Amino acid sequence: MNHDHGMAPPPPSTNGTAGMHHHMSTAMMHMTFFWGKNAEILFSGWPGTRSGMYALALIFIFVLAFLVEWLSHSRLIKPGSRDVPAGLFQTLLHCIRVGLAYLVMLGVMSFNGGVFLAAVAGHTLGFFLFGSRVFKKNTESLSYEKHSDLPPMSC
Repeated sequence: MNHDHGMAPPPPSTNGTAGMHHHMSTAMMHMTFFWGKNAEILFSGWPGTRSGMYALALIFIFVLAFLVEWLSHSRLIKPGSRDVPAGLFQTLLHCIRVGLAYLVMLGVMSFNGGVFLAAVAGHTLGFFLFGSRVFKKNTESLSYEKHSDLPPMSC
């Protein structure tokens, strides 16, 4: 019975290692969502197989997503600041926000259901606290240009 599922064999090696690919161990990457603590998130071998480390990884992803929302809705540049320093600081904030958002995305790409839920929960709580009308003093206008140093995230 053929188990290669239509995949072609690897090309022949020119460095004398032909046939050695059978002795190497390969890690299986999930391409569908799965549940369980035995996942590899962001870094090779992390969090491993221990439940405590998996919980730490979920908290880490939650905090990253929460920070993305905080940066997306924060006002850290004082009005009337000089243009060049304020622009440089705004660019740094944007760089940090995008970097954190990409880390969350890469975590979700582990296809672990717990990581996905932690990311969604972090974004949800962050938006609820910093972006929704609940904690805004002036609910008349929710224009992000007035309430945030950064423009909204876009894909």
